[in-house]
Amino acid sequence: MTERPVRQPRKQQQRSLRTKQKLLDAALEAFSEGGFLGTSTRDIAARAGVHHPLITYHFSNKDRLWRSAVKYVFADFLQALRNAAEMHAEACPKVRFAAMIRIYVFYAASHPALHKIILQESSNPSTRLEWLSENFLKPLSETAAEYITELQEKNVAVAGNPAMIYNMIRVCSGGLIALALELKSTSNIDFESDQTLDELTELIVRIFLPGAT
Repeated sequence: MTERPVRQPRKQQQRSLRTKQKLLDAALEAFSEGGFLGTSTRDIAARAGVHHPLITYHFSNKDRLWRSAVKYVFADFLQALRNAAEMHAEACPKVRFAAMIRIYVFYAASHPALHKIILQESSNPSTRLEWLSENFLKPLSETAAEYITELQEKNVAVAGNPAMIYNMIRVCSGGLIALALELKSTSNIDFESDQTLDELTELIVRIFLPGAT
């Protein structure tokens, strides 16, 4: 028997997927700039170039749109981390962790909304911050702390609270890149340059992982 040909999505389904993608991209940009409370669904629809009722059709309300946008950006980021871990699975712990730092630096540069949304939600207590922490930030922190503890035991990572060190690394990368416009103006640091991003990665590794494996 011959295999049945795989049916391609209908044009209407393809248009629906494209519309949903446009809304997610626009929502990430808008929420990262204005925060949840400072962003309207009409603004998001306008940025996406779609009719406002389509937000309700695809996401029901603003809260679900926010959560979907956060899931979207973190899913891509976590997959990039998994790919880096698999690629360097046989490498020494320092090289493996350095590769993951590099992924974070370059991802933060190409997706500034990732860090900016975290900053926006960290300003005040909310159920969104609790959800963000429980589903994404806390698991990342715990995994990174385990890596750092292992590196401390091998005299590679600096001494100190592993969770504190992880968050210092996170702020040294994502936090600096979130200030890219200001730093370019005041310090002539260009985070649109891969060379600058490589330099930042190397500095972070030298400062926080000074030992040799």
